[in-house]
Amino acid sequence: MKQVIADQADGLRRLMAGSIGRLVAVVGSGPTVGATSVTLNLGAALMQQGKDVLLLDERSAVDSTPALRQGRLVLIDTVLDKDGALSPLAAQADHVFVVLQPNVASITAAYVCIKRLCHAHALQRMCVLVNHAAGAVEAQRILSNLALTGSRYLAVALEPAGCVRADPHLPQAQRLNLAVVEAFPASPAAMDFCRIASDFLHWPQPPRGGHEPRRARAPAFMHGESPMLEVH
Repeated sequence: MKQVIADQADGLRRLMAGSIGRLVAVVGSGPTVGATSVTLNLGAALMQQGKDVLLLDERSAVDSTPALRQGRLVLIDTVLDKDGALSPLAAQADHVFVVLQPNVASITAAYVCIKRLCHAHALQRMCVLVNHAAGAVEAQRILSNLALTGSRYLAVALEPAGCVRADPHLPQAQRLNLAVVEAFPASPAAMDFCRIASDFLHWPQPPRGGHEPRRARAPAFMHGESPMLEVH
């Protein structure tokens, strides 16, 4: 498995060298936060917006390097190693998305995950996405507090990637083996994924391997001010 991932990383560097492609590593802060669902649905939303997207699952031992010729925007459903580090493939990412849920255990696990990623890869920035949120206000509070904590204690820029609301249409779409944006395009979760995808397309391309902090508009739900609250 490790050799397959290393081969994928080498192939990815060769095939995307000089291209305008982006590589996004989606990291779950825990095994049940829905990182795979986020990867699949975000990919589907980006494809609906006309982008050429390739999805890679690091749980699969199939060497998909030849398929990289078909994609210019690559989303990796990432598996961390026992020390919480990215694979050689995911370590090449332009953007690292950390997915969490709005509960104490998940928020704590997300902070630990971010800390380990900072130490393993010296990342200067990461993006955080709240999955199964009750709403934008809850997500904004969590993301703001994490950003403040990351800046103060880890010297890392934790930037909001957005939130996906808890939505019964998500498991319904999974049972149909479809993305929620395909099965239920008017559902709250589908609209959230489409908004996240649209915001992502406005992010500037960082220098490959540089991991420089981006300067881009915040997600739509983050505009306006709210009080800084502790995460309890």
